[in-house]
Amino acid sequence: MAEHDKIYLLGDIVHNEIVVNNLSKRGAEVINQVNDIKDYPLLFRAHGTEQSVVQHTLKNGIKTIDATCPLVKRIHDEVRNLADEGRSIIIVGDQGHEEVLGIASQVEKAIIVSHPDDAKKIEKLKSIGVVTQSTQTSENVKAIIDILFDKTQDLRIINTICPPTTRNQNEVKRISQENDIVIVIGSKTSANTKRLLSVSQKYNKRSYMISGPEEINKNWFKEGDKVGVTAGASTPDEMINAAISIIREL
Repeated sequence: MAEHDKIYLLGDIVHNEIVVNNLSKRGAEVINQVNDIKDYPLLFRAHGTEQSVVQHTLKNGIKTIDATCPLVKRIHDEVRNLADEGRSIIIVGDQGHEEVLGIASQVEKAIIVSHPDDAKKIEKLKSIGVVTQSTQTSENVKAIIDILFDKTQDLRIINTICPPTTRNQNEVKRISQENDIVIVIGSKTSANTKRLLSVSQKYNKRSYMISGPEEINKNWFKEGDKVGVTAGASTPDEMINAAISIIREL
């Protein structure tokens, strides 16, 4: 941002309103379509960008700043490699999510599978290559893979779940079982934050998600409660610290 008076974002750079608002104050403008770009560069978001947008910028000489997460770039590389092997591509991920759309755009005719029920509908294929959205839970991926084993005799799986995501999900399993109540901090538009809440709720029904400290409800807490706190990957540290301060006061 220091190098440019203004930049364009084709959607939010990350799923956190505070981060997006801070960038907006510093000159970032969110646009709905690439044709709205005028004299300033377009920033490719952390989730990755669809190939149609990338090609449009190249064709029209639009300046770009690539902020794609390196782990997402790796998924793009892996899915292209699988396609080069002649495999039918299956992406385990959320329908319509920006990251998943970006992955799917790297190859032709990718199949997006969100749940085991989706996998059951797939016809048998000669060979299958599988990658996953970086924020998927290992449980959901395993359930889908178990079904895909019956769909082909040649199945190759690349584990592209983000390692920090896996660590966070494993950690929330622990804290949800060791504490009376769990607070998950992050945007309600964030896939990895919502999954942290989902994992926590499996082990602790008193698990709550907040976008910020102002959403903390004192009625959730009982005297003597042990409280576990976790947060989504894009949640700013200052928001986490502010929430912890309020919880300690309670």
